[in-house]
Amino acid sequence: MEWIKLIGILVILIGFLLKLDTIAVVIIAGFVTALVSGISVTDFLTMLGEAFINNRLVTLFLLTLPMVGLSERFGLKQQAVILIEKIKGLTPGKFLSLYLFIREVAGFFSIRIQGHTQFIRPIVNPMAQAAAQNKFGEIDEKDQEKIKARAAANENFGNFFAQNTFVAASGVLLIVGTLKSLGYDVAASAVSQASLPIALIVLIIATASNLL
Repeated sequence: MEWIKLIGILVILIGFLLKLDTIAVVIIAGFVTALVSGISVTDFLTMLGEAFINNRLVTLFLLTLPMVGLSERFGLKQQAVILIEKIKGLTPGKFLSLYLFIREVAGFFSIRIQGHTQFIRPIVNPMAQAAAQNKFGEIDEKDQEKIKARAAANENFGNFFAQNTFVAASGVLLIVGTLKSLGYDVAASAVSQASLPIALIVLIIATASNLL
């Protein structure tokens, strides 16, 4: 009677055919499968909760996508552009250098700005494009793509080189754990301090590149 444990698949098929709520169908299918498999209700709820916790970052990432879309739809990009247009003398290089500085400071305090999808595309890139148009007038598609690439690059610079400046960052803990397993006793604060000069050098070089 092992085949009866596949009843959850049947429940999912019926639920989808009847166009019922997807989440409810999946949970019910899992619950039915647990019952016929001899798993108690308490154990099932525990497994369900653990699965949610283990995958919560993926869930949160997916939840942010429709929020970004709604924000763009109702004028977030336009408001960001209007803000930049009010600042005279601001160039894309100056703006992206400022963003890189903010990104590195945020990394030092472990403040997550998310990344390309949630922040660069809807906010930073349009603001950099607006700074270019405000300074130089209309720009062609080639220049637009260059600014877009530069915005993405500065996000990568700030995220990659500054994330380990926070003493409890996952990268710092990974380095410490790896070195200790190899017999090297290293403190997390030492790794974080060693990352600070690198972040500063990247800030200087990237800023110079942005302004040239």
